[in-house]
This record gives sequence, C-alpha cells and structure tokens, in this order.
Amino acid sequence: MHFFNYPHPITLESGGTLPALTIAYTTYGQLNADKSNVVWVCHALTANADAADWWNGVVGPQHVIDPAKYFIVCANILGSCYGSTGPLSINPLTQQPYYHSFPLVTIRDMVQAHILLRKHLGIENIFLIMGGSMGGYQALEWCVAEKNVIRNLFLLATSPTESAWGIATHTAQRLSIEADCTWQNPSPHAGAKGLKAARAIGMLTYRNYGIMVKQQTDGDAEKLDNYKASAYIQYQGDKLVQRFNAYSYWLLTKAMDSHHLARGRGGNLLPVLQTITQRTLIVGISSDILCPLTEQQFLATHLLNAKLIEIDSDYGHDGFMVESAIISKELGKWLG
Repeated sequence: MHFFNYPHPITLESGGTLPALTIAYTTYGQLNADKSNVVWVCHALTANADAADWWNGVVGPQHVIDPAKYFIVCANILGSCYGSTGPLSINPLTQQPYYHSFPLVTIRDMVQAHILLRKHLGIENIFLIMGGSMGGYQALEWCVAEKNVIRNLFLLATSPTESAWGIATHTAQRLSIEADCTWQNPSPHAGAKGLKAARAIGMLTYRNYGIMVKQQTDGDAEKLDNYKASAYIQYQGDKLVQRFNAYSYWLLTKAMDSHHLARGRGGNLLPVLQTITQRTLIVGISSDILCPLTEQQFLATHLLNAKLIEIDSDYGHDGFMVESAIISKELGKWLG
C-alpha cells in the first residue's frame, strides 16, 4: 500500500473544501517503456485499494489483468475508511477527526482525486479503466472528464445515473444508521449497530429471491426460530461492522445518490453518453435487482462503441465479483 499526500486545499462539487488530501493506492506490475500498459481498477462501495484481493480471479498473477503484462493501479476512494481521506481522518485545521463534519463528496470528486494521483504517478494514458457497480460510476465519470486519456472502458453491473430504486435503498440504509442511538457520538464506533442493519438491507439487493432460497433454506420443518437465512444476514452484518465504518458508509451512499453524468453538462444524458467514444465492454447480470440489466442495455444502446455481454447468473448484483471465471474469459477475448 502506498500513500499520496496532496498538501493543498481541494474544492468539492458541493462547495465544501478539504484542506489537504491523502490517497491510499496499490500498484502491481511495471510501467512499460512507452507507458501504454496502464490498467486502472475502480472499486465499489466497501472495497479497498487491493484489487488483487477483492477481485481475485480477474486481477492478479495468471489472471486476465496480469501484473506480468499490465501496470495496474487501484486507489481507495475519497471518503472511505481504508487509507484515503475520509470521516475518520484528522482534519489538519482542528487536529481532530472529521467525523460528522466531513463534507459531502460526489463520484466526480472521487475521480478528481484519482486524476491528481494519475498525474503524481506520471501516467499520461490509461489503456483500460474498469469497474463494477460504484466502480463503474467512477469509470464512466472519468471517461467524460478525461476522454483523451483513456483508451478502453470495461463496465459491470453499473449505470450512467443512480436510479430512484438505488436512492431509495440507500436512504433506507442511512435511516438504519441514523436510528442507532450512538450515531451522534464523536467516536469511530458511532452507528455500528445501524451499520449492521444497513448491511442487512444491502444484502437483500446484492442477492435475490432465487439465490437466497437456494442457499439459505432450512431443511428442518420443525424449526420455530434460528433460521439459516437469519443467521446468514446476521453474519454478513457483523462481518462488515468488523471491517468498515458507519461514517464512511453513510457518506459513500450519499455519493452514489449523486451519480448523474449529465449534471452540470446540460442535463440531457444522451449527448453526454455520446461523448464517451472509448471502446467499451459492458457486462450485465441477469438476476441483478440493484442495477438491473436494463441499465446496461441502455448504456450499450447509447454509447458509440460498446459491446454488451449478458451473464446468466443466480448471484444477482454480486455476480460481477462472484462470476470471475466467465468475466475473465469475456474480457480476455475482448482485449484480444
């Protein structure tokens, strides 16, 4: 893990400011002589800069995005709790953690932070930018912001705007956090029980009816309590609480709500999409109920140079990570 410190004020899209910025990032492989082999991986909501860990099977040695061939970069997003500046960071103006005072950030702000890192690393061109879900939001935004820098685009389970369904889901998750009586405490543990409930809500959209019934149905018809599906949701909530933070979860779901490629660009999405001229591969998951296949079909219709692959998977939104074998196969064929 590396850290890039930018010791200058950053103006955010909301009008707020950060007096300085730290970006945690990981690189794999070596930059070739003509700097033409950069692959930038944009991560989703609760992931981190170690793409070879959370996207094992796609990124890493002997995989389709192989450090033996590519110089791979993955940066932790602004507002997260995995090393980049976020609510748990120390505000250099007060020498206290930001906590609730951390300003609203958007996907566009995250991309601007990535661009600062790109310039710091001396990267002039990105061969491929790739991301699923919220990572796809960043990749799309970056292609609009720096269309002459990026050559190829790979998108999975993502969309050009956050949907009303997504915003409603995130609002329910934030209500869970806000209902935790500890949420207003100036503590890194504030809202932990609310975060567990928020994760439970999220799991219902990351998976779906079919996979839940298939994997979490009890075989004991005599049960009155302690059901397998309940234990699974409890486990997933506890697991996230142990590795993530309620402040960041609350903030980053707000950032996802803000995702709209046409904001500040005339308000009409179609002409903005037509400025994305990069060769593009799009993957949609048949059973995804959070960012359904219709969203990827819309992208494929309105991007000028796009190919859509529809994957028939039981795993819903999480299929963009679970189905690494077929994703790698399709990406490898497309890359040639």
